Amino acid sequence: MKRGSLLLTSILLIHAAISVKGQFNRDTAVAIIISTGFGDIEALLYVKQAPVTCANFLDYVDRVGEEGGTFYRTVTPGNQPDKKVKIEVIQGGFNLEHLDSTEIQPIPLERTLITGLSHKDGTLSMARDDPDSGSSEFFICIGDQPELDFGGKRNPDGQGFAAFGRVIRGMEVVKKIQQAPSRGQMLDPVVRILGIRRIITLQGSMDRLKGYYSLLITHYSSL
Repeated sequence: MKRGSLLLTSILLIHAAISVKGQFNRDTAVAIIISTGFGDIEALLYVKQAPVTCANFLDYVDRVGEEGGTFYRTVTPGNQPDKKVKIEVIQGGFNLEHLDSTEIQPIPLERTLITGLSHKDGTLSMARDDPDSGSSEFFICIGDQPELDFGGKRNPDGQGFAAFGRVIRGMEVVKKIQQAPSRGQMLDPVVRILGIRRIITLQGSMDRLKGYYSLLITHYSSL
C-alpha cells in the first residue's frame, strides 16, 4: 500500500509541475524530444538555471524544430589524439536552410559558474568557438565531463560551455550515435535529426512520469 501511495504522490507532484499545455512549469524545466534515425532522445531543459540558453534553444525548436537537423560529429577517446584533455560528446544542430542569416544570432555564454549546472552524463550544452558565439549548435555529453565546466581545461579560454539540460531517456541512442561510422570526428554518414519538439503530452507513461520526478528530485537536491 505504501508503494502505491508513493507512486500516486509522485504522479501528483509531476502533474502539479505541468502546465495546461503539458510542458513543465517554466520556473522548473521544459521537456523536449529529439527524434533521430536511431531512436528518440528525451531531455529536460533547465529554464530556471539557464534562461538565456534555454530560450534560445526553444526558439529554434518552435521555428524550425519540425525541419530537423543532423548529428554530424562524434568525439571519442580514440579520435582526438592532439588533445591533452579528452572528452566524449556528440554534436549536432538544427536545419537552418529556411532561416535568413539575420535570424541566426549568437547569444551570451551562460557560464556554469553562474548557472550552477555542470557537464554530467547526458548533459545538453551549447557548442561554441569564442565566448558569446553559440547559436544553434549543441552537444550531448557521454559520461561526466568536468573539463567543459567553467575553469575546465578543454577550451583554452577557461570559460567552459553553457550546460542547459539533461537527457532523461534515450542515452542508449546517444551512445549508438557516438559509435556510428565516422571519418575522424565527422560522422559518415551523418545521423539525421527528424525533428525536435516540446513534449505536449506524457502519453500515460508511468515510467516517464517517475523518470521526470526522479530527475527533478536528484537535480534540485544537488543544488
